[in-house]
Amino acid sequence: MQIQFGSITTLIACLLLVFKGYGQDNKVEVVEKNGTWSLLVNGEDFYIKGASGDDQMDVVKACGGNTIRTWGVDNAQEILDEAHEKGLKVMLGFWIQHERHGFDYNDEGKVKGQLESFRRAVQKYKDHPALLMWGLGNEYELEYSNTKVWKAVNDIAKMVHEEDPNHPTSTVTAGTNPEKLKFVMEVLTEIDIYGINTYGDIGNVKTVLKKGGFKGPYMITEWGPNGHWESPKTMWSSSVEQTSTEKAASYLTRYQEHISSQSAQCIGSFAFLWGQKQEYTSTWYGLFTETGMRTEAIDVLEYCWSGKYPENRSPSIDSIHFEQISKIKNLILAPGEKYDVKLFASDKNEDKLNYRWELYPESTDLKTGGDAENKPPLIYGHVKKSKTQSAILKAPVNEGRYRLFVFVDDGKKMAYMNLPFYVQNDPSAVSGKVRFKLQTLKSFNEEN
Repeated sequence: MQIQFGSITTLIACLLLVFKGYGQDNKVEVVEKNGTWSLLVNGEDFYIKGASGDDQMDVVKACGGNTIRTWGVDNAQEILDEAHEKGLKVMLGFWIQHERHGFDYNDEGKVKGQLESFRRAVQKYKDHPALLMWGLGNEYELEYSNTKVWKAVNDIAKMVHEEDPNHPTSTVTAGTNPEKLKFVMEVLTEIDIYGINTYGDIGNVKTVLKKGGFKGPYMITEWGPNGHWESPKTMWSSSVEQTSTEKAASYLTRYQEHISSQSAQCIGSFAFLWGQKQEYTSTWYGLFTETGMRTEAIDVLEYCWSGKYPENRSPSIDSIHFEQISKIKNLILAPGEKYDVKLFASDKNEDKLNYRWELYPESTDLKTGGDAENKPPLIYGHVKKSKTQSAILKAPVNEGRYRLFVFVDDGKKMAYMNLPFYVQNDPSAVSGKVRFKLQTLKSFNEEN
């Protein structure tokens, strides 16, 4: 029997597709029964225990998670393949262009071109076994004025339904309010699931949806610590970041009170950020550190997703003492002066702890909507005993805003916190700058 070369290659290709899972049933539905919404994957209930990001998928799986989220289709094939290999599903995102980045929704040619580029992506990835749903856009209404974007999103969703009847569509807004909800309900008629990014305001989501009469399914597509825009600020307008331990407590409370408890409409969530990035600080949103270590919040997510904590727990931050003062509201230092700083941390496994102190100028490369930011440069030579529990900080001589970071790890997991402070020079030295009354640290904190 003679076999043509083309037939062999076709057979091999088919076998590879079967091996990877292509050709298997992969139908995802959003269904409602007696007022309760559910996501069904091949007829089985599927509650999203998701991570926002595609880093360290093996950790997602080990912690009991089942889904990851992307914001675009860059490296989509590799991401989908890896997710399928690890037994995870993917909310595959389409990066719908933002007006604040210069996209003009009055330009019909560009709008059509955007839709057609997404059509090609749908055709390419719609049969991938890891695909859970399509995520059409992320916070495209942030700082916008042209409401035509809503129709453009709906047209994309309609196209997706035409090309792929087996996977639902979703879209994501920056928080929610009555105005946004009105567009979602009245214009986004082709969207199956409403996605909401929310942080400190997560407790208001159910109120807005209820008052607005929203009856459909939704997801919390980003959630985590308090955002830098909604956190307490110092006198000089630097945002005060939660410690990693305070963030872990926020993840637990917010998951239990505002996500899992709303399962009649909330079909799941995606914790932010499954990775690390510079956004206001290098630690504010990442669930991992720059070195790839897990933080305490991941322990909490494992508990939320699987019902149990890991055997090896992350170190925790108890408190920090600056010149033996623990309650620090505003920290104004004299240039060149030395100060004693001590971190109190603990470890449930009683592991040996390693410490690291770092000093940075306050970041000035601040963006909105998660746009890429540059990390400020490390300031060398101003922290002595930088690898011990107690350190000595020598304040910089240049007036301005700074931030002192401290990291503590057990070799595998890390806790952290930081202190913003201001170096105040003699008010007569330079004119035209905002001034603060120069006081001793002790008297300043007693008065404030």
